[in-house]
Amino acid sequence: MHCPFCGTHETKVTDSRLVADGDQVRRRRQCTACSERFTTYETAELVMPRVVKADGSRETFDERKLRDGMLRALEKRPVSAESTEAAIERIRQRLRARGDREVEAREIGEEVMNALKRLDQVAYIRFASVYRRFQDIDEFRAEIDRLAQEPSFPPQEDER
Repeated sequence: MHCPFCGTHETKVTDSRLVADGDQVRRRRQCTACSERFTTYETAELVMPRVVKADGSRETFDERKLRDGMLRALEKRPVSAESTEAAIERIRQRLRARGDREVEAREIGEEVMNALKRLDQVAYIRFASVYRRFQDIDEFRAEIDRLAQEPSFPPQEDER
């Protein structure tokens, strides 16, 4: 593993632990050249379904897009990186477990909204406003009212 700070290829693992229900390994590493520390996540590479976009085009599933969208919604919110990564991994697992060769982009968006609803309601509203293309304050209000009517989800063990 090369150091993201100085580019050296010599790093050592200082700590390893299982995350995401044991399907992922979190490793703390330290560069032997510059002594900077950083975290890596290791998962088994499994084939993900292709994504069918609204216009009918197809593209390879891109976890980076999933993560970026969730992180944008969660920006400046009190949600740990571990909780976010666990939610991303749960979404990936559900998509893989379906066994489908293709999945609609809309279904991925719904999975993200469900995950954000459990993690942070403000992040959920942020994401929903962009995803559902809210046009005015009344649409925000309606979604907030809908959210307030739902029973709150108890956080799952790896969401704390």
